[in-house]
Amino acid sequence: MILPPGTTVAVADGATLRLFRNKGVKPGVLLVEITSPRLGPTNSGSGTRHHSGSANPDARRLVEDNFAAATAAFLNKQSLDGTIEHLVVVADPRTLGELRKHFHADLTGKIIGQLPKDLNQRPVEDIASLIAEA
Repeated sequence: MILPPGTTVAVADGATLRLFRNKGVKPGVLLVEITSPRLGPTNSGSGTRHHSGSANPDARRLVEDNFAAATAAFLNKQSLDGTIEHLVVVADPRTLGELRKHFHADLTGKIIGQLPKDLNQRPVEDIASLIAEA
């Protein structure tokens, strides 16, 4: 995948968000980590359809869905205020699906790539390589 200079790369899972900016010149990918926000459960209830109980004993899923909704809200705000011009989203498949539910139309138009992979614990060099190969 060829990234335009200045592309924002969001790497997320159900608990953390890492943000990068592409400082490389086309066709290169040179990611530099930028400060990520501290997201809280501001969107509590986004995963209310996932009740814990005997049929679904995993209460952690609700927390992960709420975090994904908070991540999408942050990215939507960044898109609407012009901070994000191009975006690549990298997240595990379940989190990526939850993020998509909350993306604003403006942000959706700026997404140039989506990778359903869990890369949050990987070094930046690995993330850049996988994006370049995609």
